[in-house]
Amino acid sequence: MTTVLDGGLSNALVARGHDLSDDLWTARLLRDAPDEIAAVHRAYFAAGAEVATTASYQASVEGFERAGLDRAEAERLIVRSVTLAREVRDELADDGGTRVVAASIGPYGAMLADGSEYRGRYGVTAARLRDFHRSRVELLAAAEPDLLAVETIPDADEAEVLVGIIADVGLPAWLSYSVAGLSTRAGQPLEAAYEIAAGSGLVATGVNCCRPEDVLPALEVARRVTGLPGIAYPNSGQGWDNRTHTWTGETAYDVGLAPRWVAAGAAYVGGCCQVGPSDIAALADLVTPS
Repeated sequence: MTTVLDGGLSNALVARGHDLSDDLWTARLLRDAPDEIAAVHRAYFAAGAEVATTASYQASVEGFERAGLDRAEAERLIVRSVTLAREVRDELADDGGTRVVAASIGPYGAMLADGSEYRGRYGVTAARLRDFHRSRVELLAAAEPDLLAVETIPDADEAEVLVGIIADVGLPAWLSYSVAGLSTRAGQPLEAAYEIAAGSGLVATGVNCCRPEDVLPALEVARRVTGLPGIAYPNSGQGWDNRTHTWTGETAYDVGLAPRWVAAGAAYVGGCCQVGPSDIAALADLVTPS
């Protein structure tokens, strides 16, 4: 059975007319336009997605405080990311579909808003990473999502910290790396990176926000090393310009690749940046039994 994930939150919000060029990115709309985030969750469910990924990827107490919010408001907005998705899920419950909420936990580099989420190797200690992630993981878990989506992780060292925190929290979780070929974005071999997930209790492991052509080789390594179900939700394959906060080039996202991902063990498939509701609708038509 294949579960269809949603697509990119940011591009769907931009398509609705929002400027996301500030450092908070989509997290800003948790404060300024929460109804718009809910509308995107609703659009992806309507397209056939079975998972709503919350608007918490770039949300952290530290990031919100840097933008001028106090700690109490920052914590409230992080919790709101889950509440919004849960409310949309619950309003659609009468139609009989199975839908879940995945609380997004992005990398430390996302808070820095300098492109380091695609490089890793932040130059900080494991203790610093542990302190940063633990507070927001606990906030998100307390808001009662169905699972945790540890995503776009560029660095195996950061993944190791997060896997330990998640084990303490006790919620189901997946771990997906951002990769370049057969290495993490930080340059570590995927064999070693996925060993962190082996025996960890995760529900799935794989890749996201990578080029579509990088998905299959990474899934094959993940399955061989961990034995876990796979997860695959690449971006469009376009290039990201951190200076202008824009994507360049043509899309390479092709739902026709998804059956090969499923054959390689992917139990969860979807899209990331620049993959929209129409792409998810086409994906759902392809992989969901009629």
